[in-house]
Amino acid sequence: MKTIYFDNNATTSIAPEVLQEMMPYLKEMYGNPSSTHTFGGQLHRKVEEARGKVAGLIGAEPEEIIFTSCGTESNNTAIMSAVESLPQKKHIVTSAVEHPAVVNFCKYLERKGYRTTFIPVDKQGRLRLDEFSKAIDDDTALVSLMYANNETGVIFPLMEIGEMLKERGVLFHTDAVQAAGKIPIDLKKLPVDMLSLSGHKLHAPKGIGALYVRKGTRFSPYMIGGHQEHGRRAGTENVASIVGLGRACELAGKNLYSEMSYLKGLRDKLETALLKLCTDARVNGDTESRLPNTTNISFMYIDGEAILLRLNEFGVCASSGSACTSGSLAPSHVLKAMDVPAEAIHGSVRFSLSRYNTQAEVEKVIEIMPGIIEELRKLSPYGRQKL
Repeated sequence: MKTIYFDNNATTSIAPEVLQEMMPYLKEMYGNPSSTHTFGGQLHRKVEEARGKVAGLIGAEPEEIIFTSCGTESNNTAIMSAVESLPQKKHIVTSAVEHPAVVNFCKYLERKGYRTTFIPVDKQGRLRLDEFSKAIDDDTALVSLMYANNETGVIFPLMEIGEMLKERGVLFHTDAVQAAGKIPIDLKKLPVDMLSLSGHKLHAPKGIGALYVRKGTRFSPYMIGGHQEHGRRAGTENVASIVGLGRACELAGKNLYSEMSYLKGLRDKLETALLKLCTDARVNGDTESRLPNTTNISFMYIDGEAILLRLNEFGVCASSGSACTSGSLAPSHVLKAMDVPAEAIHGSVRFSLSRYNTQAEVEKVIEIMPGIIEELRKLSPYGRQKL
């Protein structure tokens, strides 16, 4: 049975071109790029080439890119750098729908004496800008807001927010893990001081990420040790994965607009059909300002985990939310913050597509989904009342 993988916000497959580019650095070119001999030193040039490719995807300069192990490390580094660089300030502003890599790190800092303001969102998952503007004060060290939500795909208005913060002299970090490679990002125009991305969300391997730090931004390293990354992140470079990330960013940038159009077409076809064929279904989140590959649909009065189990029997991979919280029985904190009714939260399913998905796969899910929903509704006491 062929797997239909509709869980690309959790992770993506490694692109064949990326794997091909990585292979020499997993085999014969295994030296340390910090070595003085030619065998190792030649890899330094490949690391710098990859740095330029990552910078090119987001409109940055190569020297503004720091390679990390993942999006979580990039987020933690950005937040810690801000509070270390501004020790007199004890306030962080973020949103109620951030990824656990931001939410839980802010809660960790609260135990160290910091204040965190979690800005609410409206029923469509849009940031409450009125609440946001009131939250900034003279004690604010950093604002950290995601570019696009991992569960709903909703995009925050970073340009407007960044201009506001620039006027007030507040550092601004964005978790762009879900946005990078899916929508255009131009840091020559976007007033952001730091930005996080992760390789395995854009067809590079797991275990590699990057942090953009705008030139002139005060920065305090999180990983302390050797001189790597120009003294900004210690640890021997993961050359093969860095090369892979560079190639993945190059591919994403080259095909960005055509892929956006393709994925939006697949997403809209899937979403429209499921809303039409499955009763008591609703889309969670703003349907206008969102990632082109993502739809989060609630099927009322049934359990989302039961839907996923039945989909799995057909070889279909989807998600009930963030991969970093899917082991928890707690309802989605994102949908709760959006005031989605409990009976809808528990029946929510996220479908997230990639360039490797096809029309035939979408049609297969459209074919099987109504039967799954009807079957589960018959098994649910509350669902039976609604049939």
